[in-house]
Amino acid sequence: MTQVPAGPDAAARVDALADELRAQGHLSDPRIRDALHAVPRHMFAPDRGWCAPDGPGPRRTIDRVADPGVWWDAVYSDASIVTQAADGAADPAAGVAEATSSLSAPGAVVAFLELLDVRPGDHVLEIGTGTGWTAALLTALGADVTTVEIDPAVAAGAEEALTVAGFEVRVLVGDGSYGVPGSGVFDSVHVTCGVTRIPYAWVQQTRPGGRIVAPWMPEFGEGHKVLLTVTDDGRAIGRLMGTANFMMLRAQRGALRVPDDMAGATETTTRLDPRRVVSDDYGADAAITGTLPDVMAASESGVRRFELVLADVAGTSWARVRRTGGAEHRVLQAGPRRLWEEVADAYLRWVGWGRPERSRFGMALGSDGQVIWRDDPSNVITP
Repeated sequence: MTQVPAGPDAAARVDALADELRAQGHLSDPRIRDALHAVPRHMFAPDRGWCAPDGPGPRRTIDRVADPGVWWDAVYSDASIVTQAADGAADPAAGVAEATSSLSAPGAVVAFLELLDVRPGDHVLEIGTGTGWTAALLTALGADVTTVEIDPAVAAGAEEALTVAGFEVRVLVGDGSYGVPGSGVFDSVHVTCGVTRIPYAWVQQTRPGGRIVAPWMPEFGEGHKVLLTVTDDGRAIGRLMGTANFMMLRAQRGALRVPDDMAGATETTTRLDPRRVVSDDYGADAAITGTLPDVMAASESGVRRFELVLADVAGTSWARVRRTGGAEHRVLQAGPRRLWEEVADAYLRWVGWGRPERSRFGMALGSDGQVIWRDDPSNVITP
């Protein structure tokens, strides 16, 4: 990574980006605005990468040498910039292979920093170093940061950028699922990669009253920001706080697999529209995944077709639900479980609750695993 000197309008670009984020409802803490100035984003941006805006805007290759104007505009926009693809085996600037590391979009970074509410002197454990930009922002906010990155090359690049930018951060190479064994406790844990299950090691390494913020990416539906507070009895409890979409923690990557061969599948019909089930509301997503944490979903759509694909994590059962133009939709299922019926029942139970929105759902995590609750931690959603 070539370190780029600040352009004559770097401070103005930071202010313009900060104003944009504030207009979106982020950046309520003036300390974070100061941190954005103290940690210029361009110092952590790659010379070449794939720019992927969180909102409207073209997805495209950016190249500092070939087109510096486009590069600067992208770096100071609310867009993520892919810095690694296929775990280093593909060109990250091509926008083709799976993105496996990035300079996260400022809006997403700021939203999680505000949830973390870091205080000067806090000891913060960061899971997923990436380019090092977020670790530098945490340091600028007064935290003592230990960050863990599983990819040695990514960690080396981040450590170099942090050193050049003048930030002292402890960068470790390892599987962040385990935290930092033997390092004592932290005041908070900041997670920059998606997780389906919150590792209990993070709870064990956070002092009572400490916060854990993470992009929770369940098997079904959209991802959610989750803010957990650690209790004095070794649990962590909190609410879902908004949408999140991050690259997965490597230890928790998964893929939905359904056989192409439909032999042995049972065919039925349903009056429930599968498109409605997967796109109705974030609250429905929380209710369904809370009831069925091991059911994976994906959808395939075209101009005149929509198909919902379901599979369980164990690989024993699957379902395909194809929307038709009539009153009945086609259902194909195989395996010991009737996954479509399970998902439909969970969705209709949410409807029967009065369609509660996402903010009414939360997570509780202990040594025995994690559960989702509605309205109160004692009201756990069960199958």
